[in-house]
Amino acid sequence: MSTTPLDALPLETLRRRSSSKWRTYPADVLPMFVAETDFALAPAITAALTEAVANGDTGYTPPDPGLGRAFAQFAGRRFGWQVDPARIRSTGDVMMGVVELLRAATRPGDRVITTPPVYPPFAMCIAEAGCRVEPVPLADTGAAWELDLDGIEAALARGARAVLLCNPHNPTGTVHSASALASLAELAARHGAVVISDEIHAPLTHGEVPYTPFLAASDDAAAVGYAVTSASKAYNLAGLKCALMVTATDATTAVVRDLCAEVEWRTGLLGAIAGVAAFDAASDGWLDALRARLDLNRHLLADLLAEHLPLASYRAPDAGYLAWIDLSAYGWGDDPAQHIRRRAKVALHHGPLFGPQGAGHVRLNFGCGPDVLVDAVTRIGALARS
Repeated sequence: MSTTPLDALPLETLRRRSSSKWRTYPADVLPMFVAETDFALAPAITAALTEAVANGDTGYTPPDPGLGRAFAQFAGRRFGWQVDPARIRSTGDVMMGVVELLRAATRPGDRVITTPPVYPPFAMCIAEAGCRVEPVPLADTGAAWELDLDGIEAALARGARAVLLCNPHNPTGTVHSASALASLAELAARHGAVVISDEIHAPLTHGEVPYTPFLAASDDAAAVGYAVTSASKAYNLAGLKCALMVTATDATTAVVRDLCAEVEWRTGLLGAIAGVAAFDAASDGWLDALRARLDLNRHLLADLLAEHLPLASYRAPDAGYLAWIDLSAYGWGDDPAQHIRRRAKVALHHGPLFGPQGAGHVRLNFGCGPDVLVDAVTRIGALARS
């Protein structure tokens, strides 16, 4: 039985929002840059937040708001991943978790492997933790992006002490295979390194693409790995500040348990309440409807680019609502997003911020209604023809 795709809210409603997506640029600009989506919240989340606000339930987050149990049940239902709720601790957001785990698992000056093009805050968070970035770009096979395991092994052999993984990957939408993750874990174990896996886009895999949580990839992965995740990307809850750090062995659980208590105090109570509602089975139907919409949109985008920007290079992502598009053929410079925003009034994310591999690229958020997607690509296409 097919799932009815979720409908986006109308633009006039969205423009009343006060979030970054809707307040960064003037009203004549279509905002498709930051990872916020254009849908109403899942009803269970709305109900939970409404009740909390009505009760004035806006104080400090308790030691156990139910997040561990809720996420463990979600992971079992959605991923077939058996997680021990006792091995989960919360914090404010995924990047906070990454910084604190790097501080705990590395020493100042250590090198941390990233796989560009990759989410720009990775480099900032590595620096915040007192470490240095060791880029090992994704390998482009011509049909897909993959981890460059040979390059990662060489970097580990040179002394890199950690890998900051994006699984699924942002901005390419790549879902790394179970075998690649197991191989990465074996390399990390052999060289005495850790892997910190940002898995925030995991609920949004498309079609029949199999998703493997890093910690479930192998015994080595469980031993060397830390997963950091949140309901924020799939359920549009970034402003409520709640993320989870997940471990799978006594040794890694002890590292997280020994983090400063303030790390957990940074969890927002409304974020915890919304996260519990998001991970509840009552929100599964909403999530399936969202995934159905995003699946349609990723293919609609391919059709629109073929019609309006035929020189663009785009691969439909395996997960998420972010499209990585190469516009180099149009001669709009290393950062075409600047030209597009000024001339076509469409705001996209700047490719070069994702690393040197992003020259000539843009990242487009298609977590919107199809009418907005059509308008955006039509505007950019008109610019290409001018």
